[in-house]
Amino acid sequence: MLKRTSVVDHIKVDTFGFSSIFEIGDTSYIQGFSRALALQRDTDVFYGKEGSFSEYDIFTEPFQVSPITENIDIQTFHLQPIIKVNKIDIIGVSASSFLHIGSTKDISLESRVKHFRQLLPNPTP
Repeated sequence: MLKRTSVVDHIKVDTFGFSSIFEIGDTSYIQGFSRALALQRDTDVFYGKEGSFSEYDIFTEPFQVSPITENIDIQTFHLQPIIKVNKIDIIGVSASSFLHIGSTKDISLESRVKHFRQLLPNPTP
């Protein structure tokens, strides 16, 4: 099987954050995992112990992937041995994300987020 080479002349990324990865080159396996408690409040009050992942089922439930049952027929034609890009300009890569230039055999990415809203009651007119 013919492999292709990725060529990027120029790349600019403004921000990387929260366990993000910039990978250049071929990779056999990428596994990413992110979990977060997202809390929205009307006031800026922090109690210091805002929660634990183990308190919420969303973080302990097994991750289930539905099997692919239909037949998939794939035909690829690598007419050129190179994928060439002149310029990539990215504002930000965040939340356990991957910016990858190259080939990857297997990728497994999972993100679990529990959202909370603690809002003050609306005053009655």
